[in-house]
Amino acid sequence: MNKVTVRTLKKLKENKEKFSMLTAYDYSTAKYFDQAGIDVILIGDSLAMTVLGYENTNFVGVEEMTIFTKAVAKGVKRAMVVTDMPFMSYTINISDALKNIGNMIKKGANAVKLEGCNDYILELISRSVQMGVPVIGHIGFTPQSQNVIGGHIIQGKDETAAQELLKQAKQLEKAGIFALVLEMVPENVGKFITENLNIPTISCGAGRFCDGFVMVCDDLLGKFDDFTPKFARKYCEMKSLIIDCATKYIKDIKSGNYPNETEVY
Repeated sequence: MNKVTVRTLKKLKENKEKFSMLTAYDYSTAKYFDQAGIDVILIGDSLAMTVLGYENTNFVGVEEMTIFTKAVAKGVKRAMVVTDMPFMSYTINISDALKNIGNMIKKGANAVKLEGCNDYILELISRSVQMGVPVIGHIGFTPQSQNVIGGHIIQGKDETAAQELLKQAKQLEKAGIFALVLEMVPENVGKFITENLNIPTISCGAGRFCDGFVMVCDDLLGKFDDFTPKFARKYCEMKSLIIDCATKYIKDIKSGNYPNETEVY
């Protein structure tokens, strides 16, 4: 069982083989996804909403992300483990950013993901790679910037905007990222960028032509229902299952059916 690395994903792109990426936030879920064969497991800052009940991703901090990174890393043997660097943990100054990034690697992450593209981010990516930390970029809709963008808005909808995204993608590639998340862009734009990069692209609502695909595990499992992105496909209904199991448990307690004689000492 070979560990998934930067080279693994590059080879998959070269061979035109798709790869899978899912978020996970705890030991057992990460362990099961790893056993299933998921290639990349992301400790997404989406846990701000799905796990911690915050309004958006900007509320989660480094300390919380560190705890979940440690938990997930313990459950994974094969998959690449990637941590989202949370809002304001890498944008104040390079020195503090590198310390926070390095700490995630010490806690078990194999790589980190950074949102956006500007001169500062490009320098930080270059410095991180020099430090020995693989970095995934993230452009298109960037959730940590939603207050500036003005909400959950599709990016790259016209030719000028698509060319700007490609320019950013090329700059990030040159700075040293090994993969790029494209979020909420039209499918033809996702295809256009994918065909013009040497590194793998990862679709998060960027259509069918990227090299890899990522989903939030709570969407995949049908567990989180506050909102569901258009690109999220439910593979089961864990919400109903959880409620059903809890209802049956309550019923058995009320009726005296739990515990039975085999469940006591």
